[in-house]
Amino acid sequence: MITTELINRINHLARKQKAEGLTPEEKFEQQQLRQQYLKAIRGQVKNQLDRIRFVEDRQK
Repeated sequence: MITTELINRINHLARKQKAEGLTPEEKFEQQQLRQQYLKAIRGQVKNQLDRIRFVEDRQK
């Protein structure tokens, strides 16, 4: 699930990386958080696509 805390932490680590660099532990955390975020996005997209139903045009 994508939470505000998750996004805030990802953004914090990205800003810190640009400003001063990250420790190896922070780099690992950043990688894990990004994977969690992408997994949630993929799940949301799949859920949306699974709900699509095609209706044939019956007018002939």
